[in-house]
Amino acid sequence: MMTGNIGGVLVVVYERKATWEGFHFSQSFISPTVNMLLLLLLMILDGSQAQRVSGLQKNDACLCEVNSTMWSFPAVKYESVLQQVQTCEGFLRNLLEQVGISSERLPQIQAQLTNVTARLKPYQYLHHQGLYAALSLRQLGEELSQLETDISTINSQLNNAQTQKLSKEVSKLRSSVNRMETTDIINMKTVKEKLRYLKNSVESCKSIPTDFRRKDGYCVKGLITSISEPVTTKVAPHGKSYISGSWGKQAQMDAEEETNSYWVQPLLNSHIYGNTLRVYQTYEDFMTSTHHKDYTFAPSYTDPKAIEGPNAVLYGDALYYHCFRSADICRYELKTNTVKRVTLPGTGVGFNNKFPYCYYDCRLNSDVDVEADETGLWAIYATIGNHGNLVVSRLHWDSDAETLNVTQTWETRLFKKAVSNAFMVCGVMYATRYMDDYHEEVFYAFDTMTGKEDNTLALPLEKVAKGVASLSYNPTNRQIYMYNDGYLLAYQAHF
Repeated sequence: MMTGNIGGVLVVVYERKATWEGFHFSQSFISPTVNMLLLLLLMILDGSQAQRVSGLQKNDACLCEVNSTMWSFPAVKYESVLQQVQTCEGFLRNLLEQVGISSERLPQIQAQLTNVTARLKPYQYLHHQGLYAALSLRQLGEELSQLETDISTINSQLNNAQTQKLSKEVSKLRSSVNRMETTDIINMKTVKEKLRYLKNSVESCKSIPTDFRRKDGYCVKGLITSISEPVTTKVAPHGKSYISGSWGKQAQMDAEEETNSYWVQPLLNSHIYGNTLRVYQTYEDFMTSTHHKDYTFAPSYTDPKAIEGPNAVLYGDALYYHCFRSADICRYELKTNTVKRVTLPGTGVGFNNKFPYCYYDCRLNSDVDVEADETGLWAIYATIGNHGNLVVSRLHWDSDAETLNVTQTWETRLFKKAVSNAFMVCGVMYATRYMDDYHEEVFYAFDTMTGKEDNTLALPLEKVAKGVASLSYNPTNRQIYMYNDGYLLAYQAHF
């Protein structure tokens, strides 16, 4: 037993290395410093008081009877305090580690801040000097001037109610821009949206053939009202391990050759690149995988004439597709084995997986999509200038000059990566989205004739696998063809 005096109170401490009230511990259990901390905490937390007893002097000694039960070791409190101390030690260690990590990260954060500050300085200067807004306004003014020229030319040729209305709208927009320049009140978003609308309206008034709107009565029925269950289901001839590619029926309505031929274009390299085309003369040959002919339109997968992404369409006696690592559309003629190309218009045309079809999972390098319908050939893609939203361009093959051209371009407000695929029907672009592993849904339509869009559609599409590599419409039989992760599906469209 040890005795001591703390604060005028007699303290009796027992030294035992066995069991106190069922609690066992050893000297090596915790460090001396923690022992002292525990003792102090126990003294503070203990609500008992000192005991006073009477003594009896006997033989030069003072005898007293002391009740030692009040000093029994508080094992339960000891466990509680020990747990608090250990928890505190754990928190301190974690805090020290976090401080260490923060100390290491601070120089990196400082370097990033310095870099961003340096990059921001030129724009801050332009902002403070009032030049940034003025420069953007000047660019819009130049676009508007070009639009005024186009509308003036079209109005002089057609001079109908629609062109006159466009002329008035452009005049109003010019007045708004002039007012912004003088009053320094700038609403760039409103002006850009108005300019986009007018551009689309001008494109709709341009060189659209007068016969395509009523051709065989196909395009007088309005939008698609429903899509059937798959009427054709087949594994791709190269095997279902090749999950990306395109397929369908020859799509030119007045084709003189290959009228009933079916074709498959698989992406045999990394599910991204290809250089071969397989053609079957009849539907029966296609279903039985017999009597086919293979074409090689590029010597390698990395040749400039190779195909990139699942996007092709066989139109007449030529295959149209997205050229390897470029913003170009290629035309491969089966008879002559020659390739012609044209560059798509727009600022920063997306390719090489910049703006692929996504929604749920992105389909690698599906940036540019080539489609066919009753009106002809189309390219669907996205540009930086249109903020990654879908752009639709009309393609035209000039057989006399043997050149591939882009005649018209429309800009939409639908973000391309929010779409799983798209196709064209009667000049209307339809977009799809992922529903689940066995269903897609047509949810959006953009009409190039009016520039109007409809996002209220809900047309289901059944599938047998999760991913959709390509989706295209064929005007000769009004069927929609899907390359579904190595499975070839066909549907009937109803109007």
